[in-house]
Amino acid sequence: MAAFPIILWILHYVICILAMEDDDVQIINGMGNKISVLPDGSCRCQKELTKWDKLFVMLENSQMKQSMLQHAIQEVCRVDCRRVQSEIHQVTATFAETATRAVERAMSQLAARPDWKPAYKVEDFGKPKTENESEQKNTLQQLLTVAQDLSIRLHTLEMSWQKAMPVPFQSSSQDGNESAQRKLDSFEWSRPGGEGTETQRCLAKRLLPSGYEMALIFPMRSRTIYASVHPDAMTLSSFTASVWVKASASQEKTVVFSYGTKRNAFEIQLYLSRSSAVFSVHDNASRAVAHDAVSLGQWSHLCASWDSAHGNATLWVNGQAAASSWSGVAVGRVVPDRGLLQLGQEKNGCCGSGGFDKNLAFAGRLTGFNIWDRVLSEHEIQSLASRESSRSMAGNVVAWGVTEVQAHGGATFIYH
Repeated sequence: MAAFPIILWILHYVICILAMEDDDVQIINGMGNKISVLPDGSCRCQKELTKWDKLFVMLENSQMKQSMLQHAIQEVCRVDCRRVQSEIHQVTATFAETATRAVERAMSQLAARPDWKPAYKVEDFGKPKTENESEQKNTLQQLLTVAQDLSIRLHTLEMSWQKAMPVPFQSSSQDGNESAQRKLDSFEWSRPGGEGTETQRCLAKRLLPSGYEMALIFPMRSRTIYASVHPDAMTLSSFTASVWVKASASQEKTVVFSYGTKRNAFEIQLYLSRSSAVFSVHDNASRAVAHDAVSLGQWSHLCASWDSAHGNATLWVNGQAAASSWSGVAVGRVVPDRGLLQLGQEKNGCCGSGGFDKNLAFAGRLTGFNIWDRVLSEHEIQSLASRESSRSMAGNVVAWGVTEVQAHGGATFIYH
């Protein structure tokens, strides 16, 4: 019986404990959820954060705050910039209006006082020199140096010319004129700075065949020095080509002019071979060769004619028929259009200067290049070779001084 109260006490304790556990049962979303509560009031299901987790949380919070701060600063700056821009526009408009009124008022006052004179001169203000003024001074100094150099070179040229020309040009005899002309033709001159002077024009006048005012100079043999001619059309069943040449050098093949297409680079060619002149149509197999036709340093007139009906090709030198091929030269052939017509080089490739050879380049002077679409008569060719009337005849396919001629590389034009 003594144990009975003890058993009752134990049962009462167990019932109290069960009642306490039932109080901790909560209803979440209509379902029973038993939560284990620790003595400090925290929940067992909550995971304790480590120091790294706490660090990452701090970093995320700081980045978020930094982004918010930057956005706020940008917004403030944008508003301030707009306000400053608006104020600048207002100030500019006000200043411009004020300045305009001031200038108009000053101009009206000056107009009302025609006897007004400034009390000060510009040099009295003593403005500091700016960077632009310094650059202008340097440029003027360079121009002065170049002008002095050109003056010295021109003086030297004139002295050399006077020493080289002891015989007057107004010689009464024909021999005297020919001697003076030979001395003039052998005299070489340069153009300092590319500018023509009165002395150079005088020299050019005497160095060119009579009647021509322009010549083309090829200073040396080079694959990049040549001239391109651009006629309107080059479809030819017959033609006559005329040119004055003064060669300073001649090799096995020195091209005076050539015309070629993509299909055939040798449609028309006139070239020098040492002292001979060679004329060919369509290819080099059929050609006319004039021996001892040119002399270096002297002007020579070359004229080549060809007709497709009979295949006759003739080469004239200084008004005289020097070589002929009376039949068999490109009979029935028509020279096609859309090719390249060049002076001082031959088209030895499909395009541009990539197919040029410096050993074929012309070196010297050239003028009076004309082409007709017919065979000229003997009298017309002799007139072309005359230094007195050659300028009056111009070709109807290529006319010297009319048809476009573009100089490339170091090729240059001289005038008088």
